[in-house]
Amino acid sequence: MSTPATLAMPGGLAAVADQYDGYIIDLWGTVHDGIRPYEGAVECLQALRRAGKRVVMLSNAPRPASVVTEQLKAFGVTPDLHDGVMTSGQETYTRLRDRTDPWFARLGRTVLHMGGANDLGLYDALDIEQVRNPAQAGFIMNAGPDIDRGVESLDPYLPELEASLRHKLPMICANPDRVVIKGGRRQICAGALAAFYEEQGGDVCWIGKPYPSVYEPVFSMLDVPRERILAIGDALETDIRGAAGVGVDSAWILGGIHREMVGNDAALATEEASAVGLRPVAALPRLVW
Repeated sequence: MSTPATLAMPGGLAAVADQYDGYIIDLWGTVHDGIRPYEGAVECLQALRRAGKRVVMLSNAPRPASVVTEQLKAFGVTPDLHDGVMTSGQETYTRLRDRTDPWFARLGRTVLHMGGANDLGLYDALDIEQVRNPAQAGFIMNAGPDIDRGVESLDPYLPELEASLRHKLPMICANPDRVVIKGGRRQICAGALAAFYEEQGGDVCWIGKPYPSVYEPVFSMLDVPRERILAIGDALETDIRGAAGVGVDSAWILGGIHREMVGNDAALATEEASAVGLRPVAALPRLVW
């Protein structure tokens, strides 16, 4: 087996910008760290807009797109810097509202919510009642851990997950990410809870990157041929795999969740990506122009 060519590592996005007209850009780990924007990220978005590029933000945030659009303003990402926002939470809300999907059609109207209060927009204007007892729930909405119970381990959530397994509750995972870096500290996400639940025999519906359905509204907003689209993100298993699954090129941001593993080493990044069958067109230390 031949050794794959080392990933190109340009100093910034400007080096490849002429090859693409539309950009799908991840948020947490790419544009911001959950507390503040990364240095150069907002300026990069501004440069893309000056160059006439179309930009859509695609996030595995477990909340409606309108909520995330408002939150982005605090990071300096104003609506003029993008052509729209799509989230795993938005797809979750739509499928839960419409129930045209057979998996969703069989769900009850009582939910056991796992996540913070900022994720409760998932139920806005829906006829769904929140309950605390798994015995009373029709399904689990897994939006991730909450700050009160802790974000470093599955342990505080195991009793609730095990009770839900006994009651055979189906689980919606509204964020497939397993880990995230917030302010320099690693914490678990909804995907870690869902992986445990599935491994124990639970029925999980995963929504968001890398699953193709979340990309369809993005393509509509971009209105650009797929061969002229570049997806940018920091997570191999969601951002880069998701792009490959829908047939678009990708650029891997090394300064997010994989920073401790690969640093800014192009050869090591190539090895890690190749080991999981992925081949982004470039690797960037950060989202910079």
